[in-house]
Amino acid sequence: MSAIFIYVTVPSAAEAEKIADALVDKRLAACANIISGMKSMYRWLGKVEQRSEAVLILKTQAQLFPAVEIAVKEMHSDDTPCIVALPIETGSAVYLQWIETETT
Repeated sequence: MSAIFIYVTVPSAAEAEKIADALVDKRLAACANIISGMKSMYRWLGKVEQRSEAVLILKTQAQLFPAVEIAVKEMHSDDTPCIVALPIETGSAVYLQWIETETT
């Protein structure tokens, strides 16, 4: 099993919670962490923008990334949401086994 973190930025904590709830319920993620209060600065359509956002960190299996990406895009209010996977190089064997057990 290859575990990953999926990092998603979301316009609000409420939207992050909606996405997290759906993905954990569907067993696409074993766990979701929501960090609110992030400020993002980015270039969009030729202009520098900034806004408050929430960070959503999902713990899942690498093979589930395509399904997670589709589900996030369906629920996300942005046209081009940030959805990126970060590999988990190593970790507690018991924790990594838990991720595998809780996702399908």
